[in-house]
Amino acid sequence: MSRRVVVVGHGMVGARFAEEVRRRDPDGERVSLTVLGAEAHPAYNRVLLSTVLAGGLAAPMVALPAADGVTLHTGVAATALDRAARVVHSADGAEHPYDELVLATGCRAWLPPVDGLVGPDGALAPGVSAFRDLDDCARILAVAAPGARIAVVGGGLLGVEAARGLAGRGVAVTLVHPCTHLMERQLDAGAGEVLAGALRELGVDVCCGVGAKAWTPETGLDCDDGSRIAADAVVVAAGVRAETGLAADAGLAVDRGILVDDRLATDDGRVHAVGDCAQHPHAAAGLVQSGWEQAAVLADLLTGADPAARYRGTRPVTRLKAAGIDLAAVGDVADGDERLHVSDPRRGRYGVLSLRDDRVVGAIMLGLPDAAATVTGLYDSGDPAPEDRLALLLGRALPGEAAATGDPGGLPGTAVVCRCNTVTKDTLVTAWRDGAHDLEALSRRTRATTGCGSCRDTVCGIRDWLEQAEPPQESAA
Repeated sequence: MSRRVVVVGHGMVGARFAEEVRRRDPDGERVSLTVLGAEAHPAYNRVLLSTVLAGGLAAPMVALPAADGVTLHTGVAATALDRAARVVHSADGAEHPYDELVLATGCRAWLPPVDGLVGPDGALAPGVSAFRDLDDCARILAVAAPGARIAVVGGGLLGVEAARGLAGRGVAVTLVHPCTHLMERQLDAGAGEVLAGALRELGVDVCCGVGAKAWTPETGLDCDDGSRIAADAVVVAAGVRAETGLAADAGLAVDRGILVDDRLATDDGRVHAVGDCAQHPHAAAGLVQSGWEQAAVLADLLTGADPAARYRGTRPVTRLKAAGIDLAAVGDVADGDERLHVSDPRRGRYGVLSLRDDRVVGAIMLGLPDAAATVTGLYDSGDPAPEDRLALLLGRALPGEAAATGDPGGLPGTAVVCRCNTVTKDTLVTAWRDGAHDLEALSRRTRATTGCGSCRDTVCGIRDWLEQAEPPQESAA
């Protein structure tokens, strides 16, 4: 009999795990899959919510493909785990027995201690929305008419994306961030200042070093510096917390997330965790790539496709998805012993390149799109950087030293084009030669562009290059 695997969570990682299992076991001979999803929506690409908010995509367009051969329960939350009986209890009163359990519960929006954000019943107060799921997007868009005034609380990645998206809809946006500069987890102070300037040019009023204090629908948002922001609504994008309640109640080891080893197993060998709810020593929080890589490793293990598979961690790469701003950050710029720094705030450009032993260990590239793919590729591969560091940071590395993004033919075959799905140039070339001759077919075959979407231009460039280098052969009549 096939092993009964129950997955709790049908977000990006839970859905990807189900798909990875069916890729390895299409007929369900080895694994019988049951998936519980608390959201009523089918699985969707949460990374693209900021694009939905900006109007670049309609909500149905971010849906993820459903895996075949899966017993799926949407709108049904898991309520308890009975590890002794190996049963998951769900909100509809059903019991789901398992041989292996996979927790993909993700994370929830964190609300800072600001008066008035939450009503007496614990629900969000009128005029307040988090920015975490499709329902949040719908609530925000309901008030985001041109001329509306919205305060965004939180200047991390999501807060910046939300503020830019709303400004693009003609909304008067004020971004409030308690830290001294934006995106402090990924950027240094100089980059944060240049980013703030770019947002102001796009119509966002940025207030750093200012904390939200109290929200009142009639008057707006009061801040801890004594100022008041007149606003019709407030969007909270102040961070997330891993959903660990089920695991903790069941007695599993929990810290900031559910503790897992390289096999993605918890301290109960039959219970696993992947994605944002999992805490692995070498996985950066909040990256979809790490969750999808974990899903592939766990699918290898639970189907028996590769019993030696192990998850060793994911190297952090952040891309901002905001129209008019090109920002990429990799690694940690503080880790290097050689550092190059360029700043051109008037034109919204800022770059830091950090190296150790001639290898890229960290970089910030704001307004330097020609450098992003090359530097990220060197960071991924660990190959030596070219001697002309300035040319590398400006995207002008000499041919033969590093491939320029403007020349897809110069990219090495091992270059990772889509980090979210670990799709290399060679993978795209192989798919092309197998008949995937347009963007939709390449995406369907390789998954490139289906994560954060930032690789779309590079994939299109490779497609265009292949069309000239290896024109599709017309079938004979």
